[in-house]
Amino acid sequence: MRRTTTAVIIGAGHAGLAMSRCLSERGIDHVLLERGEVANSWKRERWDSLRLLTPNWMSRLPGYQYQGSDPNGYRTLSQTIGFIERYAETMVSAPIYTHTQVRSVTRRDGGYAVVTNQGTFRCRAVVVASGACNIANVPACAEGLPSDLFTITSRAYRNPSTLPEGGVLVVGASSSGTQIADELQRSGRQVTLSVGEHLRAPRDYRGRDIQWWLDAAGVYDERFDEMENLSRARSLASIQLVGSPSRRTLDLNVLGERGVKLVGRLAGMRDGVALFSGSLANMCKLSDLKLERLLDRIDEYADRTGLASAVEPSHRFEPTRLPSNPPMSLDLRGGGEIKSVVWATGFRPDHSWIDVDVFDRRGRMRHDGGVVDAPGMYIMGLPVLRTRRSTFIDGAAADARALSAHMSAFLAVRQAA
Repeated sequence: MRRTTTAVIIGAGHAGLAMSRCLSERGIDHVLLERGEVANSWKRERWDSLRLLTPNWMSRLPGYQYQGSDPNGYRTLSQTIGFIERYAETMVSAPIYTHTQVRSVTRRDGGYAVVTNQGTFRCRAVVVASGACNIANVPACAEGLPSDLFTITSRAYRNPSTLPEGGVLVVGASSSGTQIADELQRSGRQVTLSVGEHLRAPRDYRGRDIQWWLDAAGVYDERFDEMENLSRARSLASIQLVGSPSRRTLDLNVLGERGVKLVGRLAGMRDGVALFSGSLANMCKLSDLKLERLLDRIDEYADRTGLASAVEPSHRFEPTRLPSNPPMSLDLRGGGEIKSVVWATGFRPDHSWIDVDVFDRRGRMRHDGGVVDAPGMYIMGLPVLRTRRSTFIDGAAADARALSAHMSAFLAVRQAA
């Protein structure tokens, strides 16, 4: 099969679908190519009990928003899949080619050739919306783990039954690591959590969801071209939150109360023994300091806008409680307490199939707010792509509108030329 179209969107998750809707509104002919099914990563690469960290009202896509009876609830995994599938069915008119694996993207005759297992698509513009969590960032020291130790990434983890019986070392204390550690500890296993840099936040503050405050105070609307350290903003770990019906806060204090053992950042391996840094106290103090600054910003916003009198009084939270002498090492060899290791150490996108000179020396795609350093190429779905909101489903609408406008202008110039 060989087809010519104006634009090709690679990926039919929420970002690709949002871009499709905006391109259709501008009358730009295009198709979507999806390696699996619509919302594929949600169906294949998430754990069973996952809920969105953002309340239901924050899932807004172009022309589509939550209209149910629980705007302040948190979608389950199945509800999130259904939400994205319904959007594709009701709001997207362009053809979606599922089970179509893209093998390469190359420049060709002033446009692009997108080679897939279903044939080649020729186009003038390409939108890469294949996701930000394709490859797990497993540290190099993982090669030193004992060969008989069960290891798994948070991308492959589904539920406690995925792991063999026995103690578990969870590496990484962002939202995924803390949620998985909590679930495993509740299942009756002894969990040890390796803690590196992390962001702490309460589920509710002054009677409202923390995400409501971040949205209202304009934190999520900070633009990429206004940030002092954009690279750091894009690499920050996700906030320690959990979307539960009880609206509970999940942080290291809660995990410690449940019996989770806290250790420092995994620094290396030596003869089957995990070595931890002595930075646990400093990491937690830094996280507590960031939390104080965030709450100060929220309080300032509440005072400035007159909300202070309409919400609960300002308050602060207990500092992170630490073990008096956290162990600096842990024997992972056979016969020890640890039988499994869960890597919750983040992800990176897989763009190995893009054969265009758009990557820096660290392998990251060069782009300016989603406009890639190649004529007619765009990227969607990355953290802090254009604003901090880009990290969530809620940010796809504004990103898609801006990038579709840029593409429309680009195509108009090309057509005139």
